[in-house]
Amino acid sequence: MEPLLSVRNLSVTFDVRRPGSWPWTPPRKLHAVSEVSFDIQPGECLGIVGESGSGKSTIARAVVGTIPSSGGNIFFEGHDLANMNVSERRVHRRDVQMIFQDPLAALNPRMTVGEIIAEPLITHEPHTSRKDVKKRVSALMERVGLLPNLINRYPHEFSGGQCQRIGIARALILNPKLIICDEPVSALDVSVQAQVINLLMELQRDMNLSMIFIAHDLSVVKHISDRTLVLYLGRVMETANSHKLTTLPEHPYSQALIASVPIPDPVLERARPRPILEGELPSPLAPPSGCVFRTRCPKAQPSCAEARPELKNIGDRHFVACPFHEPAQVLAVGE
Repeated sequence: MEPLLSVRNLSVTFDVRRPGSWPWTPPRKLHAVSEVSFDIQPGECLGIVGESGSGKSTIARAVVGTIPSSGGNIFFEGHDLANMNVSERRVHRRDVQMIFQDPLAALNPRMTVGEIIAEPLITHEPHTSRKDVKKRVSALMERVGLLPNLINRYPHEFSGGQCQRIGIARALILNPKLIICDEPVSALDVSVQAQVINLLMELQRDMNLSMIFIAHDLSVVKHISDRTLVLYLGRVMETANSHKLTTLPEHPYSQALIASVPIPDPVLERARPRPILEGELPSPLAPPSGCVFRTRCPKAQPSCAEARPELKNIGDRHFVACPFHEPAQVLAVGE
């Protein structure tokens, strides 16, 4: 089957100038994403996890098209985004929508809920009658769990969970093919998180949506995603089926991330092995040579500084970027 989205060797760098430097001083290069590749099939959900600063949101912005890539290719339905003309990019913007982390900050406080949800529809389908716009907005509000009679209220009159439902409705009004969720539940209460996650899963199933789900919470990622990609300092460390990755992780970084998630059972929590991730994330302005994880890796060898390990397929679409990998039996996230 032809993938809906195919990312090949994507790299994104930013020019960063030192404070107080002369205008003619060459800027430093910040390597936000380096040679990341993955595919998303129609109806599939890919989870992306990693520490803050690992490049998760940068990948999302590059796929949407809000920032340019420095290298590699992004193919959507077989079309390279870099070679699209203006009309093709307009279609691409219809088919790829985004749900943001802060639900209230993502909404215009001067617009009513109805205007916010209808804005993409009016922009891309300007000939739609006002009656049809209101009908579609009301139906979608009801679908995401909002009462249609709230259509004339403003964002500050809603709770955080309701604002995120408004954001979801806005993203879905054009019937897109791919939804990018950039930590959509991190700012919500735990009980509300579960409601929003279940809503996204229902919408994905009913509308056959493909999805990129970015989060720090591995239990959430395991619950919603089919496959998971682990990022560290802009590079892919491991990617596999979500259940397999959370139960038999191979890369030391994946093992440390999973071990950091608490288990709601004091006995099991004390008994399970807990790899400790020491040190801090290196600066993307000066990433380590060779394997970028070697400065914090308990299995690092002198050879790790010489060459960057390539992603190796160890079977069943399970890829690991570590020559010294070995499976670790851990309690699955969420058990």
